[in-house]
Amino acid sequence: MRKLFLALVFVSSSIIASAQVTPLAPRNAAPAQTAPAQPSQADNPNAPVFKFESTSHDFGSVPEGPAAVFEYVFTNTGREPLIISDVVKSCGCTTPSWTKEPILPGKTGKIVASFDTKGRVGNFNKTLTVVSNAKQANFQLTFGGVVVAAPPTTQENNNIQEIKLEPQTH
Repeated sequence: MRKLFLALVFVSSSIIASAQVTPLAPRNAAPAQTAPAQPSQADNPNAPVFKFESTSHDFGSVPEGPAAVFEYVFTNTGREPLIISDVVKSCGCTTPSWTKEPILPGKTGKIVASFDTKGRVGNFNKTLTVVSNAKQANFQLTFGGVVVAAPPTTQENNNIQEIKLEPQTH
C-alpha cells in the first residue's frame, strides 16, 4: 500500500511539472513589435563635432597639496548643438566639470579636470570619458604628471622631538 501511494505521488508530481509550460500565443496574434533602430550620430552629416585645442595634458611635477587643474577647451565644428551628457572620471581623486548648456555650432565650451594631489605622491595618469551627442559619442581626455612630496610644515617640524640616548653603565 505504501509503495502504491509513493508511486501515485511521483506520477502526479511528474504530470504537474510537465504541464507547467509557457502558453503559446494564438495563431492569429500579431508579432511582437520592436522599437526601430535609432540612427547613429556617426552617420549624421550634421552631427556635432568636438575640435579640442588639446586632448591630453602633462602637468609635469606638481607639489603635493593644492589641486592640479587643467581646462580642455573645444569648439563645436558640427552643424547641430553639442550636448555633453556626462564626463566619467577614472578615479575618485579627479573632479570633472563641463559646460552644461548646449554648445551651438562654431561656439566654444570647456571641460575642467581637477586632480586632488593630497596624499598621492608619485606618478599619476588619469582619464576622463566624455559622453555626448557628438559624431564620436564617447572619447577620452587624458592627463598625468608627478606629485612631489610637500616639505614638512613648521607645525610638523615642531612635533618632531630629538631623542638623545645616554650611554648606560652596568
